[in-house]
Amino acid sequence: MSDKHFKTLPQEFQNEECEKYYSIIKSRYFAYILKRIFDYLVGLILLILLIIPIAVIAIIVKCGSKGPVMFRQVRVGKYGKTFEIFKFRTMITEQPKGATQITVGDDPRITKAGKVLRKYRLDELPQIFNIIKGDMSFVGPRPEWTATTEQYSQNLPEFLFRLKVKAGLTGYAQVYGK
Repeated sequence: MSDKHFKTLPQEFQNEECEKYYSIIKSRYFAYILKRIFDYLVGLILLILLIIPIAVIAIIVKCGSKGPVMFRQVRVGKYGKTFEIFKFRTMITEQPKGATQITVGDDPRITKAGKVLRKYRLDELPQIFNIIKGDMSFVGPRPEWTATTEQYSQNLPEFLFRLKVKAGLTGYAQVYGK
């Protein structure tokens, strides 16, 4: 581990698996600056173009069930920094006893509007705000829950390197996983 900056990374990133990817990312520094400019500008343009559909969806969510329009959750981004991710709320706010945090199939907690929003991934539109703010990018690994990243450092240190780049709205797993 020869690079001086590499040694300033959080301790859990200082391993051989991460060092391989670190050198690749370091060699593309200018590309990452351009990517941030692209994310910001395209995010602003999309926000302007989609402000009316976003407002309509917000009204539908609010009228469809009790609770806030937005769902916020703490996720882990670049270098393990946490941020609040924004989504349209697709589930009821009153959780039945014994309910899990993970939703599968026809989970009865999903609202009628939520089923449509999830099917077409419209619940993710508010993440444009995360992109403009700089917490996320359009393309990158999906942001993880804190519990998941804690498992990375304990069991799979090579996966920690996904925290070296900004989390994304879409990525390889979303394109090829479903």
